[in-house]
Amino acid sequence: MVEDLFAGAWQSIVFGVVGIALMAAGFGLVDALTPGKLRELIWVQRNSNASLLLLANQLGIAGIVFTAILTSYTDFAKGLASTVLFGVIGIGIMALAFLVLDWLTPGKLGEVICSEEPHPAARVSAATHFGAALIVCACIA
Repeated sequence: MVEDLFAGAWQSIVFGVVGIALMAAGFGLVDALTPGKLRELIWVQRNSNASLLLLANQLGIAGIVFTAILTSYTDFAKGLASTVLFGVIGIGIMALAFLVLDWLTPGKLGEVICSEEPHPAARVSAATHFGAALIVCACIA
């Protein structure tokens, strides 16, 4: 019983670190897709468009990690590999969704996201990001 408790605690730590690393990669993705520095846009300029896109990205990645863990293989190593694999796939799919949306819409989506005034395109972009993550979540189960 105690061994199971410690094994579960250890697995929580490992999955938590992997989840945080994937969320950090997601931050890097949004930073790369938008002009300027994301840290400055959100924390200094208080840009609501950029923060909404990052929010959708982070929740999407967390959803993918959650789903991968919840449906994890009984083997810890396979479950961890599944979490990493689907997390990386999710980040790639979200990037692709952003680029396709940018291609389908007028102007440059990254510039719209960085504009000071709230813009409806930020909500559409956030929904696209989160929707892409949900697609990956469905594929895990």
